[in-house]
Amino acid sequence: MTATTGVPDTAARATRVPGPRAPRRWWADVAGSAALLSVVAVVALWLTGGGARQLTGAGVLATSAGRLTGLVAADLLLLQVLLMARIPWVERSYGQDALARRHRLVGFVSFWLMLAHVVLITIGYAQQARTGVLREAWDLVLTYPGMLLAAAGTALLVAVVVLSVRAARRALRYESWHLLHLYAYLGVGLALPHQLWTGRDFVSSPVARAYWWTAYGGTLAAVVIFRLAVPLWRSAYHRLEVAVVAPEAPGVVSVYLRGRHLDRLPVRAGQFFLWRFLDGPGWMRAHPYTLSAVPGTGRLRITVKDLGDGSARAATLRPGTRVLIEGPYGAMTSVRRPRPKVLLMAAGVGITTMRALLEDLTGDVTLVYRVSRLDDAVFAAELDELARRRGARVLYLDGPRPDRESWMPRRFAHVSDVAGLRWLVPDVADREVYLCGPPQWMDTARAAARDAGVPARHLHLEEFAW
Repeated sequence: MTATTGVPDTAARATRVPGPRAPRRWWADVAGSAALLSVVAVVALWLTGGGARQLTGAGVLATSAGRLTGLVAADLLLLQVLLMARIPWVERSYGQDALARRHRLVGFVSFWLMLAHVVLITIGYAQQARTGVLREAWDLVLTYPGMLLAAAGTALLVAVVVLSVRAARRALRYESWHLLHLYAYLGVGLALPHQLWTGRDFVSSPVARAYWWTAYGGTLAAVVIFRLAVPLWRSAYHRLEVAVVAPEAPGVVSVYLRGRHLDRLPVRAGQFFLWRFLDGPGWMRAHPYTLSAVPGTGRLRITVKDLGDGSARAATLRPGTRVLIEGPYGAMTSVRRPRPKVLLMAAGVGITTMRALLEDLTGDVTLVYRVSRLDDAVFAAELDELARRRGARVLYLDGPRPDRESWMPRRFAHVSDVAGLRWLVPDVADREVYLCGPPQWMDTARAAARDAGVPARHLHLEEFAW
């Protein structure tokens, strides 16, 4: 930049920081197979423990089915936690948005199986005791070891699931939802004593005990190591702090950060960190921001748009403010580029990711940048300089959209999105395509790219899903 005194020149060539290794193709297959095998193992342990022989008699069928649903629900609950444990090779294989979608799906399946477990066990015990269902439920909670804690854990998990429904999430701030979501860990912890003290399938077989203790211990270790220990160690080692805050456009600022040994930070252009700025109350809430420039040995840069809450605080950060980081995360990097030609498509603040990728990628690269007005284009001078220096092509598409189903400006309203894309980039079907922008825009842009002939394996996008 040239307009702000003291701001590093991000267009200048910096010594590259070595990024993380490219994910092996079979890593995702191994992770998926391990998750499936865990469910198979749970069912197999239930069968070898005599579960299939307990399907006759008053109340026995419901009780046995309740045990099986409870076991599978517990296994899926642990898988749900592992999906968001930030295990590096899993995260790099799938990407955070794909893991978040699987986390949500597994969570809902686990939730319904858990409810089935509670209902079936209560009905089965009531039939065997020849008593009412409500009375049996009351006796279970008050008299069985660990059941009161399990009831509290179940209530917490129900609250988390209800708040994870899309309509409920829209009514909450990200910070509020994230804080409430942490209670899921407490719910899992409260359910554990009930399973180990009274669960027949936990206490009757040494093999079953070994499996479940390993599963719980491994999940706890993954969370402690990758969600707590690694981020704390990395933050202490690199000692990041704010260097300069520079305006980029109305409501948009860049935060430049300095630190120690940044050449050893395994991050690539296109990745993001969870940032905690130690500037006062609210510092514990992390916010995901992508690097907006190729990381150099002496500095990092993020660019933040004022969308309210935590993002509004970025403009008020002072030089010297200490920073805690968690990451890097994200799979939308240059290592996923098998094709020589690339198309980058950005809208809004999504240009932050694409600006870094434009600097990092070599060869035949085209950037299509969608803005409402040219005056709102962030990094316009930097993009033009990068395009000139690297032989890339930058296309600015300005103007309002004709409707909410289109990503094209109104002046393209006479053609479809796919026709406009082919007109802008005739060889789009032969390119590796990266997308970043608001969710609805990415949906329409992705559909246009697919309709233009881009195979799904050559189409890359990542959302900060929550």
